[in-house]
Amino acid sequence: MDLGLKDRVYVVTGATRGLGNAAARELVADGAKVVLTGRDAERTVAAAAELGPNAVGVAVDNADPEAAARLIAAAREHFGGFDGIFISVGGPPAGFLADNTDEQWQAAFESVFLGAVRLARAAAAELDEGGVIGFVLSGSVHEPIPGLTISNGLRPGLAGFAKSLADELGPRGIRVVGLLPARIDTDRVRELDGMSADPEATRAANEARIPLRRYGAPEEFGRAAAFLLSPAASYLTGIMLPVDGGMRHGF
Repeated sequence: MDLGLKDRVYVVTGATRGLGNAAARELVADGAKVVLTGRDAERTVAAAAELGPNAVGVAVDNADPEAAARLIAAAREHFGGFDGIFISVGGPPAGFLADNTDEQWQAAFESVFLGAVRLARAAAAELDEGGVIGFVLSGSVHEPIPGLTISNGLRPGLAGFAKSLADELGPRGIRVVGLLPARIDTDRVRELDGMSADPEATRAANEARIPLRRYGAPEEFGRAAAFLLSPAASYLTGIMLPVDGGMRHGF
């Protein structure tokens, strides 16, 4: 199936590793051109180099108010256009209510929530009909995840923002979508599993809760993201797609 991604231009944030990187890889593999971001300049340049000439790296922090303008300008400068943005941010610090400080909450709000809002707002102002704004959210949108109190507090609000944005931008032909990953086999998930007393037992217990009985591979998430961002999904907006091996049992 041709997704219609050839020569379309996307900004993908948080793309030096993990889910953002998986999405960037699949977009480029299907013919798109990508501006990928990360906080570390050296790692960002290296990640782009791995993807070849249809990728360029720009080091930014999502919490920087100027980040969005820089990234959209880079897309137009390097590739001559801007067709969409995929907003992926690093996970906030793990912890329960008593563990997380005001400073951690504030930093996470600036990056995970307000940074994403700024990026989406800037993209909405620049996109034409057929453009798309995508968010990497979490299964915590529907059900809190123990030990991730900050994420549980911020991700559902961002999902509500995305749904509101879909209604607002729909008349202009701009789509807004979200992906809700659960146990995808990334460094972040392995880190969270490793915080338990018995990481192997934790993983086995998690796999037993997944109908497919395994963690997802990053490329499986990336393919789902590439499809939703592509013209092939042109009548899909306002949706929150679980990429979780069936863990969510509700409709």
